[in-house]
Amino acid sequence: MTDVVMPQMGESIVEGTLTKWLKKPGDHVERDEPLFEISTDKVDTEIPSPAAGTLREVLVEEGKTVGINTVVARIEDGAGNGAVAPAKPAVAAPPPAAPTPAAPPPQAPAAPSPPAVAAAPEPAEPSGPLSPLVRKMARENHIDLGRVKGTGAGGRITKQDVEAYLAASQAPVAAPAPPRTVPAPVVAPPQPSTYVPPAASSPAKVRVEPMSTMRQKIAEHMVMSKRTSAHVTTIHRADMTKVAKMRERHKADFQSRYGMSLTYLPFVVRAAVEALRAYPIVNASIEGTNILYHNEINIGIAVALENGLIVPVIRNADERNVLGLQRAIVDLASRARSRQLKPDEVQGGTFSITNFGSFGSLVGTPIINQPQVAIMGVGAVTKEPVIIDDAIAIRSMCYLSLTFDHRLIDGALADQFTAKAKSVLENWSEEVL
Repeated sequence: MTDVVMPQMGESIVEGTLTKWLKKPGDHVERDEPLFEISTDKVDTEIPSPAAGTLREVLVEEGKTVGINTVVARIEDGAGNGAVAPAKPAVAAPPPAAPTPAAPPPQAPAAPSPPAVAAAPEPAEPSGPLSPLVRKMARENHIDLGRVKGTGAGGRITKQDVEAYLAASQAPVAAPAPPRTVPAPVVAPPQPSTYVPPAASSPAKVRVEPMSTMRQKIAEHMVMSKRTSAHVTTIHRADMTKVAKMRERHKADFQSRYGMSLTYLPFVVRAAVEALRAYPIVNASIEGTNILYHNEINIGIAVALENGLIVPVIRNADERNVLGLQRAIVDLASRARSRQLKPDEVQGGTFSITNFGSFGSLVGTPIINQPQVAIMGVGAVTKEPVIIDDAIAIRSMCYLSLTFDHRLIDGALADQFTAKAKSVLENWSEEVL
């Protein structure tokens, strides 16, 4: 028998949510065949089977969050180790001990009282490791975790336990109203209520659907980012005509040589890299009252998925040319959509870029991807009439929006950074092949 455990998908990951089983009990699985899907703070991915055999039992249901190394299933390799399970009924022998004690009747009324008295002493520290998310929720909502009952492995407190505790504590307690003696008013006989409940056959006006695990985590991260950073956005209009002409000139050759399209995004990444070299504080992050200057330029590229968003990272982006950047963008985006990213491919970013222009948007104000201090948004490249030397010319234009953390970056520096990226694009001279 082989135990299947919840893997650790990254150094800081202490738990994962099992979102979907790809096999059912009784199904045959091959070694390294996808067995189930998980979602963590960093990545959604498929987990392969550690062994070949028959999926004997599933111990963790879909949607449950458990700690790393928790056994979620067992695979029988065909050797027939299933005889271990019948050993458990032998443990059910304790019932004979029940009739012996005759003293319980006097103690029965005393049992309910301890809960009321137990509010005074300091509750014990919860057992088992606590995830950063659970600690954060407890801190933000002023929850004493010693009062939260854990339903995870070994009594471990999960996110769902904290939410249930919050819901229970915030539920209004209906206090019995003291009886009031009111003189009977002289009124007309009560009339039937004018409220007519909707007929059972009438169609529902809303459809309730729970958020996916990924959507919940995106929501948590977005709210946390707005709460953490002082968001400010500056917008510059860039003339992309030189880039557009070069792209048009090499597009067909690029496709035939490398089997992929040449988009505007690698040009923007190259421009951002040059700006980050000139203004390294935009590539930094904040830790308490310290500024962390990163020696590497790792660019996160936002990728839209069918049910959410993920930001895989191009490491050492400053060491790549346009071809290398385009390759990396296509590779990361395709593997993100097929759920094949590795945990370290969505960590360690120092600056992010989101290309909402690919969906036709002209301008946006993106939210900073923590713990970074800035993110650049790229609008659609469109042909517009522009005045050049008092003459009207048709140019390929786009808007670059930089959202930055005003705790660290001032408006003047943010504008200088964006102007640098704009200048690189408007005066493009680097070859792409």
